[in-house]
Amino acid sequence: MADISLTFPDGNSRSFPAGVTAAEVAASISNSLAKKAISATVNDTHWDLQWPIEEDAAIAIHTMKDDEQALELIRHDLAHIMARAVQELWPEVQVTIGPVIQNGWYYDFDRKEPFTPEDLGVIEAKMKEIINARDPVRTELWSRDDAILHYKKSHEPYKVELVEAIPEGEDIRMYWHGDWQDLCRGPHLQNTGQVPADAFKLMSVAGAYWRGDSDRPMLQRIYGVGFKNRNDLKDHLLFLEEAEKRDHRRLGREMNLFHFEEVAPGSVFWHPSGWRLFQTLISYMRRRQEAAGYVEVNSPDIMDKALWELSGHWQNYRENMFLAETQDDRDYALKPMNCPGHMMIYNQGIKSYRDLPLKIAEFGKVHRYEPSGALHGLLRVRSFTQDDAHIYCTPEQLTEECLKVNELILSIYSDFGFDDVHVKLSTRPENRIGSDESWDRSEEALRTALDQAEMNYTIFEGEGAFYGPKLEYVLRDAIGRDWQCGTLQVDYNLPERFQTTYVAANGEKKAPVMLHRALFGSLERFTGILIEQHAGRLPFWLAPRQVVVASIVSDADDFVYEVVESLKAKGISAEADTRNEKINYKVREHSLAKVPVILAIGGREVENRTVTVRRLGEKQTQTVGLDEIVTQLAEEATPPDLRRAT
Repeated sequence: MADISLTFPDGNSRSFPAGVTAAEVAASISNSLAKKAISATVNDTHWDLQWPIEEDAAIAIHTMKDDEQALELIRHDLAHIMARAVQELWPEVQVTIGPVIQNGWYYDFDRKEPFTPEDLGVIEAKMKEIINARDPVRTELWSRDDAILHYKKSHEPYKVELVEAIPEGEDIRMYWHGDWQDLCRGPHLQNTGQVPADAFKLMSVAGAYWRGDSDRPMLQRIYGVGFKNRNDLKDHLLFLEEAEKRDHRRLGREMNLFHFEEVAPGSVFWHPSGWRLFQTLISYMRRRQEAAGYVEVNSPDIMDKALWELSGHWQNYRENMFLAETQDDRDYALKPMNCPGHMMIYNQGIKSYRDLPLKIAEFGKVHRYEPSGALHGLLRVRSFTQDDAHIYCTPEQLTEECLKVNELILSIYSDFGFDDVHVKLSTRPENRIGSDESWDRSEEALRTALDQAEMNYTIFEGEGAFYGPKLEYVLRDAIGRDWQCGTLQVDYNLPERFQTTYVAANGEKKAPVMLHRALFGSLERFTGILIEQHAGRLPFWLAPRQVVVASIVSDADDFVYEVVESLKAKGISAEADTRNEKINYKVREHSLAKVPVILAIGGREVENRTVTVRRLGEKQTQTVGLDEIVTQLAEEATPPDLRRAT
């Protein structure tokens, strides 16, 4: 048998017989490594210790200290162990697929009776039995025909379908965890006992159509989370508990901000307080854009198919568009993006190089189809408002304009408490328009701007828009979650398609470069992120209900209304609560609604023209004079951009 050469991470190479396994390689290094090894990486592929290596390769042996590989294996094995546990408890249940997902896994089952929360506890107990048994894990390659025959005999029709979808001639990899067998690409750990028995938890059951097709059977999907140790699991469960407290959908109900209806799935019904918050965001962004030299426009919500064909959306984005046909047989689409409308506005009249850069902004309502199962409160909707803008500039101005957008967007996020920002650079996708030359120029412009701004960024190959590469700004919130918000895209293609030009200094007509830019991105989504970032306790200047002035006794009502009017005169959102209820009841109610300041007024306050101040989340109260509190709250209500200007 011929030898092969394996190169280790330190650069050293050794010869081994062809067909050597990663387990044998580990054993040749040391008995200690052989015991600790869980998998390998062979030529950038995650490799099972049992798989043979047939040719020269780079190899790295992994142990439980290697988080990425260890967690993948633990979660993958837990999916199989859970499926085995379910079939040992209920042999009639049919299994389907069980992939690893973020923080854990899921597995889909076909069972007549629904799984209950109590069932999850029983399954967990059975899984721990299997783990403690330390059953060996082994793997074999089977022919496609043998695999189909096996699953037909086992009455596993879903597995039969999966195997039949694999091209003829390809071998099928089978895994056994003890006596329980599953179709799987691998890799896996070497025995069930390598899975930590105290570091996983089954979380929930949900419905899921087989292969995502609503015409196929509805299955039951059990979700689980798994980690390397009990402390990591505990930390994750605490994180989930905190995330639940911050869920913007629950807080939206408690704060009476918005709701959703099935008559308009994925569209928001804004209540007065929610709409006030929404408009506060728009007012802030409008001021920042005007100060940065943008002009605001508005384009139609529905436009003819011909426009979308010209822009390329009809060919590349139609499955995400809402379409309409009128009685005169014309095809229209609700706009999923604002850029074609802005092209039409730019093309009105002749533009000179002296007019550039021209920055056109719009708070445009756009509509994009999302599957109903993907909708998630304000964070994933079908109808939303973009703080969209398009910058038309010369090639010479491109880098400077990218830098200005980058500076503006980071300043805006800082005003909202987001200082941990990461940038993703997404490059040309396979499905794209335009020449390779224009894509080269576009990608280079974004790289240059990021390098000059000394920004850290990650490149995502092939993830750009069909018309140009893009930067995505990812915010990290107070509990460590990442949210993609703003974007910046360079586009040489749409100006050419729309025959958009400017007159250069030499009198020649040239196509401008177009920058697509969004700062919040979706205002609906950014609102949801803000609510969760602050757990509903929004900064005073953002809070839709800033102050409630509450009477302690009815004799204080007149002074309550005087205080409210004094606050409103300074632009503060204030309201009176003179109901015949105890003050503690009022405080609890308005605190639940996350009103940041409650001013209580009784007989003593009326006599001294003072108010007792209670701030959300603070136990101590403070009694101050009316003029003092009005001045203080007026300053707190001033948005950060206006505060900087004074």
